[in-house]
Amino acid sequence: MSDAVAGSDGRLRCPWGLSAEDYVAYHDTEWGRPVHGDDALFERLCLEAFQSGLSWITILRRREGFRKAFAGFEIAAVARFTEADAERLLADPGIIRNRAKIAATLANAKVLGGWGSGELDELIWSYAPDQSARPAPRALSDVPAITAESTALAKELKKRGLRFVGPTTAYALMQACGLVDDHLADCFVRASR
Repeated sequence: MSDAVAGSDGRLRCPWGLSAEDYVAYHDTEWGRPVHGDDALFERLCLEAFQSGLSWITILRRREGFRKAFAGFEIAAVARFTEADAERLLADPGIIRNRAKIAATLANAKVLGGWGSGELDELIWSYAPDQSARPAPRALSDVPAITAESTALAKELKKRGLRFVGPTTAYALMQACGLVDDHLADCFVRASR
């Protein structure tokens, strides 16, 4: 038995991928696809941290606002943000105005600004598990919230000074950026790879 659901186009998808119109494109073209590059991974890491305690649709609908507010998530640019920028962000209705999450994003950019080019990409992808050792999930209940790899990745990121990167956030990052493929076995996205 599979939890995959047919969309209006007849293609089977993970059920969350049809739960709101904004999710269809994200599910079909982005979620679970490999993401590389320090700035691109920084963006996903930040967005996953902002999502903590909220629904992903809330973040997805504000993503362009986040990109504008955080200089396209260019690590070097965000690392130069000042206290005045933090205050500007706290007043920006286009993002989630959570003081702790904004502070963590700015602090993380400052930490990552001292890393070498490609270092974040290399570190994150070094925690990608062997997908052949894990069967494709048939139901949403087969998809974990954390794994040994996400726990280890979170621990390493924290050890290196990053904040708001717990095991659940790390696993959501791994799912979103294609380190793991949690599309259901009958989902057309999995079948098209």
